[in-house]
Amino acid sequence: MTPHTDTSPAGNGSQDAQLAFARRMDRIDGLGHYRRQFVGIEPDSATGATGHTPSLVAYLDGNSLGRPTRASVARITEFLTHDWGTRLIRGWDEAWLDLPLKIGDDIGRAALGAAPGQAFVGDSTTVLLYKLARAAVDYLRVDAEPTRTEIVLDTDNFPTDRYLLEGIAAERGMTLHWIHSDPASGVTVEQVRQAVGPQTALVLLSHVAYRSGFLADMREITAVVHAAGGLVLWDLSHSVGSVVVELDLCDVDLAVGCSYKYLNGGPGAPAFAYVRSDLQDVLTQPIQGWMGTKDVFTMGPGYVPADGIRRFMSGTPPIVGMLALQDSLAMIEEAGIDQVRAKSVALTEFALTLVDAWLAPMGVTVSSPREPTHRGGHVTVNHPAMRQVTQILWEHDVIPDFRTPDALRIGLSPLSTSFVETFEGVAAIRDVLRGVLLGQSGLAGGANGGLGTGLGTGLAGALGGPGVGL
Repeated sequence: MTPHTDTSPAGNGSQDAQLAFARRMDRIDGLGHYRRQFVGIEPDSATGATGHTPSLVAYLDGNSLGRPTRASVARITEFLTHDWGTRLIRGWDEAWLDLPLKIGDDIGRAALGAAPGQAFVGDSTTVLLYKLARAAVDYLRVDAEPTRTEIVLDTDNFPTDRYLLEGIAAERGMTLHWIHSDPASGVTVEQVRQAVGPQTALVLLSHVAYRSGFLADMREITAVVHAAGGLVLWDLSHSVGSVVVELDLCDVDLAVGCSYKYLNGGPGAPAFAYVRSDLQDVLTQPIQGWMGTKDVFTMGPGYVPADGIRRFMSGTPPIVGMLALQDSLAMIEEAGIDQVRAKSVALTEFALTLVDAWLAPMGVTVSSPREPTHRGGHVTVNHPAMRQVTQILWEHDVIPDFRTPDALRIGLSPLSTSFVETFEGVAAIRDVLRGVLLGQSGLAGGANGGLGTGLGTGLAGALGGPGVGL
């Protein structure tokens, strides 16, 4: 749902209509009350509902690091003073030992479409990707079908995914088959169909591309890989908690995702891993630690793996790091991932409307898919000046995300981002870009030239500008 307005660069009517639309959407937002449950967002005296952030104009980077919840502050404080502070080592027997599995089931139920006993929390995204990828190729390459010597991946995947597969291929004497993906369109079913065959051991792809936000067809791609006899490992880092994920329904083999983006687990919070139940006893994970043994406290002379998903654990789990996950997962489960996804689509559609109206006339292009069914929770726009624009925005408390060489990502976390905040953020991008371009042309006094003529509720308003519009 987007407003039909005058999109001319000079149209104050357009900006007023867009702001009115944003306010109306916030008033009727069925998820709007969750916004006030995040740290730093206070009730807005003007609306009494949507909330505002006193120290920020707009936070547009929830796809990189989510906001903390108020409940998590209380939970972590209670843990430090009571659970750890008074129970001390007894906490392992009382709750901590099984917490990675409990939270794994919570993630599976609320955000992965996964039955219990198939997910756990622990280690970083990189370590978990390595464990599952290495386990998969060893199973097929060594144990089952030695002719399966290829790992399939794409050229635009996140660096960690590419780097660790390069290492695994070198370790196991395998080759990499690269899918040359278009950052604007992502990896398609047909590309995967052409890449896989009797030589394929593993395919590793991101469900949502970290640059463009392209949403891959999980069900069809998984079916194509299975038809070729391979296993598929999905990186869910940019999709979990933002789009609907149905691992069991799609017959996914393996999946890994981080927890500090839409799940608001905090900086460096541990990642989660999913292993389909029928694969758990046939895969051998390569990092054999004591927490993955059949009896953790036997401390026996040899490694005997635990039954089920616990065997994919390794070292002592980072208990403090996973605490905050519980509160965001409770919100997602209460709201329903379908409703979270519906708001995500509405927010990104609104952002695209503003980009087309305000940024496109200044040469900005969109590298995210236009079709909502092919787009995740962020919008990526491109312009040669975006590195400078991002730096100026950060200095003035507008926080988007920059990706080399010229991409600015607008990350909109459905539970913590409002439509007015989206409006103000894109207005600020417009104001700063206008100032930078005026400075480059010599028509203004420098990179900040033109900021004072921006939108009153956007960056210029925050800086005391008159708000006469672009």
